[in-house]
Order: sequence, then structure tokens, then C-alpha cells
Amino acid sequence: MSESVQRCGAGRRYWPVAAVWLIGVAMSVSAASLTFERVPLVIHADATQHRLTVEVARTPAQRSRGLMARDSLAEDAGMLFSYDRLQPPWGSFWMYRTRIALDIAFLDTEGRIAAIHTMQPCDASDPGDCPSTRAGVPYRAALEVNAGYFAERGIEIGDCVAWAGQDDGCAVEPVRD
Repeated sequence: MSESVQRCGAGRRYWPVAAVWLIGVAMSVSAASLTFERVPLVIHADATQHRLTVEVARTPAQRSRGLMARDSLAEDAGMLFSYDRLQPPWGSFWMYRTRIALDIAFLDTEGRIAAIHTMQPCDASDPGDCPSTRAGVPYRAALEVNAGYFAERGIEIGDCVAWAGQDDGCAVEPVRD
């Protein structure tokens, strides 16, 4: 095999590594400029309403950043990952560079909780070493809060989540800003 062919093959072998590195650099550079809109959110569980103020991640860059590099999350706070289209059950979240344990609720098209999982921090230097948490259900949004939040409040699958700006949801009354 000629030297030029060997070099070309070697370049293809390192392309995935270079791509991950470039994504990491881009995320680091743009992370400082990312801002998240804050909106009120209410979880309707039985006769109780649990009120949070959440940051909304709507863009791919915001969703990639999520709650990375934060040392804490207020008890009445969270992050809502919002999508324009229904996401497949194999859609997943990871905890790369996330320092706090989180619960995640996957929400259907009406805002009802379809699945709940707990995710542990991952401090690995290689993103590929962090486990992914698959939704297991189709979802239109995902809500991250401190680990234990849902269990401590009796929030379960089927409960309704409503937030300001939600077009059509399961709540009887819309949430106002």
C-alpha cells in the first residue's frame, strides 16, 4: 500500500476523535454565551400543585449544555428540554460534566409524565465513558430536577406538567408568566 493511501486511512481513523474534540471545544466556547429563558412550571399530582421555575432548553446548543458544570440546583428549580417534534423512545440523556444527581421525567405531547429515571453525575474526561439514560417512551419534553424530587413529593407517571408557553397541555388552567 502506498504511503499516501496509508495516511488517508489513518486520517479516517482519527476523524471521530477529532469530531468529538471539536464539539467539546465549540460547546466550551459557546457555553458562556448561552442563556436560558426561565418560565414557571406546575406539576399537578393528585390534589397538590408543585411549583418550579425552570430554564428552558429549546435549541440544540442549549440542550447539549443542559445543567453541565453546575454545583447545585435550587430545590424549586429545574430544566425543561423542549422539542418541536415527538422524540423516539430510544432518545437518551447523558450526564457528561454534570456534577449533581438528577431525576428526569419524560413528558408526552400533552405534558403528562410518561417515564421517570434517576441519573448520576459523570466526571469522566471522555464523554463516551458516561452512561446514557434512554427515555423508553416517545416524548415531547423532558424535565430535570434534583434527584429524589419526584419520589419525595409523590409525583408519578401520569401526573400533569404544565408550563408557561405550552401550546396544548393536560392542565385545566394554563400557567401564566
